[in-house]
Amino acid sequence: MLIRVGSRGSRLALTQAELAVAGLRRPGIEIALVPMTTAGDRDRTKPFGEIGERGVFVKELEEALIAGRIDVAVHSAKDMTSTAVEGLAVGAYPPRDDPRDALCGASEVRPNMRIGTASVRRRAQLLALEPTLSIEPLRGNVDTRLRKRRERGLDAIVLAACGLERLGLEGEIGHRFEVEELLPEAGQGALALQVREGEEELVAALDDAETRVRVEAERACVARVGGGCLAPVAAHHDGSRLTALVADPDGAWIEKRSGDADAVAAELAPFLRPA
Repeated sequence: MLIRVGSRGSRLALTQAELAVAGLRRPGIEIALVPMTTAGDRDRTKPFGEIGERGVFVKELEEALIAGRIDVAVHSAKDMTSTAVEGLAVGAYPPRDDPRDALCGASEVRPNMRIGTASVRRRAQLLALEPTLSIEPLRGNVDTRLRKRRERGLDAIVLAACGLERLGLEGEIGHRFEVEELLPEAGQGALALQVREGEEELVAALDDAETRVRVEAERACVARVGGGCLAPVAAHHDGSRLTALVADPDGAWIEKRSGDADAVAAELAPFLRPA
């Protein structure tokens, strides 16, 4: 039996896909990785919000699943849209890795630093921590962003800790932000194995129940709050409660709530609606 596994073509994405489906390999099962290019990969200069809303790294993979060109799509759960796609389902969330953000190039945030990130969520929270920072846009894969930090003389950049670890680049991490400092994006640290509805058993053995509960609560909260790539929105479930926030893009204000996902979303959603 051949299982065609679709993934973005970056080194990190292919590494993650190989890690995610390793548990499917057994006698009689052949795995074929199918690299694909997404809208987010083709345009590496514009901010994410100008390319499209949340989902710019997953749409082509989902279309390939629906068309039957692949059997499993491996996504970073944080890249997925917060609402379900008709005809598709997440068949498995493997155990989650470190969901925290990492500061690369420095061991702490100091006044007047130049920090690179393309994330509006990270920008807002960094400026709330230290208003004198200069936040500079930075796109590209992990290796590219690490290289650009040095080329542009940036003091630091912020990346997901899990991605650096998966690539064996944890030595680049100078500081891991606790979730109380920088609340992670919904699903950060988790992978999602998406399949066609009715074919969940293809990957069900890889599903981690605790990761599923946490990530789906985070995604549901973000879906109700709205914003996606266009506004600073974050959500993280620690196993006992969910914490979420919305913020001003320049960090002038942050509204954060903790508790039940539906209640938290209901309290935060009005802050993103025009007065």
